[in-house]
Amino acid sequence: MFLLVSSAFPASAATWSLTGDTNVHDPAYIKEGNTHWVFSTGSGLQVLYSTNGTHFVRSLPIFASEPSWWDAYVPNHPNLDVWAPDIFYYNGTYYLYYSISTFGSKVSAIGLVTTNSISGGVWKDQGMVISSNDASSYNAIDPNLMQDAKGNLWMVFGSWSNGIYVTAISKSTMKPTGNAYRLATKSGGIEGASLVYNSSTGYYYLFVSIGACCQGVNSTYQIAVGRSASVTGPFYAKDGTAMKDGGATVIDSGNAYWKGPGGQDISGTNLIVRHAYSVAENGAPKLLISDLYWDSNGWPYFN
Repeated sequence: MFLLVSSAFPASAATWSLTGDTNVHDPAYIKEGNTHWVFSTGSGLQVLYSTNGTHFVRSLPIFASEPSWWDAYVPNHPNLDVWAPDIFYYNGTYYLYYSISTFGSKVSAIGLVTTNSISGGVWKDQGMVISSNDASSYNAIDPNLMQDAKGNLWMVFGSWSNGIYVTAISKSTMKPTGNAYRLATKSGGIEGASLVYNSSTGYYYLFVSIGACCQGVNSTYQIAVGRSASVTGPFYAKDGTAMKDGGATVIDSGNAYWKGPGGQDISGTNLIVRHAYSVAENGAPKLLISDLYWDSNGWPYFN
């Protein structure tokens, strides 16, 4: 997501110390006033909030029932199961993108709801954004919105063998207005893309999750990145390998305490939000928030 609201974060030693209810997959983060909001995969599209950036409380989900259009695009969609949202603030409105799918297929759709106030809790269904089926070249899941250096809007999306795509977004409809361009592929899995522009380096950065998710401490998810001088690519890893050819520079592969980090969201250029599986809690998926830094060569890192 692209953060246009306050960028004041609590003081931390690189990684924030979090308490409360922090069980999440695929978190999307934004700050509204003094409240930190996290939207995540789960029944009805899960919502967490914190008034201090450290202690999180679970709120009501976005959906109490399915919008009428879901079954038309994803007939076998499992009840209220919603995947990998993204929250984007633009011109006074919060745009919450999300995906619905059937596991293991490309029968998927990205949807959109909007509100003028997250804390107000009233969301308006804006319908389908983009859809796919098993004959499509892409899988319409894992949306992420961004604004480029010229002020144009783009959405990255896609997953697995079909790779990551980007498409231009209309400022009036907030839906695709052109072709989709493939940015990255990776054998063994690639998904959960986040695309950001760093004005200090002049590059666009494509963050991705590679490997396998959702297997607790046996998950092989890793967070990787590539960069490009253009929003439509080509993107390259540090070693010069094109992301279209499987290139990706891993920046988080987990550790003895946290396994399978992924589902990342980049807030501005100074914060990375993600999930990882807690070894201490038998593989429970937990929210992690860390300050994001940039080295002298213009590559991101965090502790």
